[in-house]
Amino acid sequence: MTIETMQNSVSKTGLDARLAARHNKHTTPTAGISPGYIQANMIVLPSRYAADFRNLCARNPVPCPLIAESSSTGSFSSIKTCIKGLEDRGVVSTECDLRTDLARYMVYKNSKLVASHVQDVIEQWTEDHVAFLIGCSYSFETELIRAGLPPQHILLGRNVSMYRTTTRLCPAGVFVGGTYVVSMRMYKRSQIGRVREVTSRFGVTHGEPVDWGWEAVGRLGIRDLGEPEWGDAPVLKGGFAVDDGDREDEEEVPVFWGCGVTPQDAVMRAGLEGVVLAHAPGYMLVLDVKDEDILDVL
Repeated sequence: MTIETMQNSVSKTGLDARLAARHNKHTTPTAGISPGYIQANMIVLPSRYAADFRNLCARNPVPCPLIAESSSTGSFSSIKTCIKGLEDRGVVSTECDLRTDLARYMVYKNSKLVASHVQDVIEQWTEDHVAFLIGCSYSFETELIRAGLPPQHILLGRNVSMYRTTTRLCPAGVFVGGTYVVSMRMYKRSQIGRVREVTSRFGVTHGEPVDWGWEAVGRLGIRDLGEPEWGDAPVLKGGFAVDDGDREDEEEVPVFWGCGVTPQDAVMRAGLEGVVLAHAPGYMLVLDVKDEDILDVL
């Protein structure tokens, strides 16, 4: 798939993407959808955990950059921004329903996954729920494409590879024992400087990589590069599978970013009671705010 073909086949705006998901017309990962619009991970918690979760995000801004939350407990259609400089405009300025406007959802009960990749969470949503939107690394991929550095998973129509690491989160209240989740994209060693430069401007959507190179796999404590815990297995630009056996001097190397699946993993480790809702990894909420709006306030 060429970049031109990909961009001609996707939603044009954030609202387009949300309505397509609501009506089950968009059922694939959102990488490349509505180019230039910011995307967000979502986690929805019982209200008694909301304060601890805000503190978790404040203490771990790289894997958990908090960009918005429900305007009030129980609200699924009114969202207030947490980004300074966007308070008046907000991140969603048109119609939105957090119960239906992501292509796929995950449902947890008492910290156990009970439903995966469901179409909506209308029946599970309660008046006690608070939704939090976390920045997503898909948001800087349009800039990578503009810079001539398109991520391979977009070109192949695949989900990005995501891994659990041993890098610990700073704890907050009930959220203890959590570790970073990272997303991975393959780049040539010669491109890493430019990749860092492009993505570093997107601090509210994970920013620049946290590590890179084959040696980073061990530093991060990733179990098996060829078998991610979430998303699709990575491939090299030549179409070959990636595994831990690739040589250090190979031209393409893995590059890792903080990932918004981190809160879901933290929830499972925390032993929370009640129903928790979340996006299915790779299936984001597309917002109305654009790349340039975020960069203007940083």
